[in-house]
Amino acid sequence: QVQLVESGGGSVEAGGSLRLSCAATGNTRGIYSMGWFRQTPGKEREEIAAIDSDTSTTYSESVKGRFTISQDNAKNVLYLQMDSLKPEDTAMYYCAADPRPNRIWGGFPKYWGQGTQVTVSS
Repeated sequence: QVQLVESGGGSVEAGGSLRLSCAATGNTRGIYSMGWFRQTPGKEREEIAAIDSDTSTTYSESVKGRFTISQDNAKNVLYLQMDSLKPEDTAMYYCAADPRPNRIWGGFPKYWGQGTQVTVSS
């Protein structure tokens, strides 16, 4: 079993930056890939960034060039550096992990965090 806890969310002005963190505990050696999702009321959950244990990364077009995913394997922490934030980025952000490569997720990774709110004002 794996537990994920996000932190670092908050309220910022457009153009600002935030760094989200996700601490993984439990059977962390069973994790192969991790990523970030976001969701707003009335919209489908969106996968925005993912990273595999081979360090390969993927990004959605909506955040590519502005967000950077990274991880500290020794400390079992996942990060999402968010720069040039836009009001459209306002959402609940969720950390996810899976024992499979990201390409196998099919939009449904096995483990989820509780979410952290990000609000970007105009």
